[in-house]
Amino acid sequence: MSYKKITPTPIAGNIWFQATMTLPAKGRGCHLITEHIEKVTELEQFKVGLCHIILLHTSASLTLNENWDPAVRNDMETMLNKIAPEDGQDYTHTCEGPDDMPAHVKSTMIGSELTIPIHNGKLTLGRWQGLWLCEHRNCAGTRKIVITLSGVPAS
Repeated sequence: MSYKKITPTPIAGNIWFQATMTLPAKGRGCHLITEHIEKVTELEQFKVGLCHIILLHTSASLTLNENWDPAVRNDMETMLNKIAPEDGQDYTHTCEGPDDMPAHVKSTMIGSELTIPIHNGKLTLGRWQGLWLCEHRNCAGTRKIVITLSGVPAS
């Protein structure tokens, strides 16, 4: 994992920070990425604010869901494959392989961005909540996300 920093900038009493992060390649399925986001040390500069995350790809998605039992992630992958199967007979976009069009469908259904509150330098998540990268391709590479933080400074 790596990320490119842009210096926090004060705007009317608030501060802003933006970074592009490259997530390591993952196999198909739903993967917890909360720890990657929490490693952005600039979160500590915010007393209260928002963390916006956008995925810069159209065949994967981001969601907020169960962080404790890995079976939930496995079950989600199973259900998504039932909703948008690779053997869909009505797909006309087939030039990138049989997993590509179902990946676009799943990405559209789940979404590619999240906004999480920040409180006292930490993401405000429920006890059992985690951020997921849902990888919908069989052989995807690294994925890029842009993380934007904005809010009231801690000091």
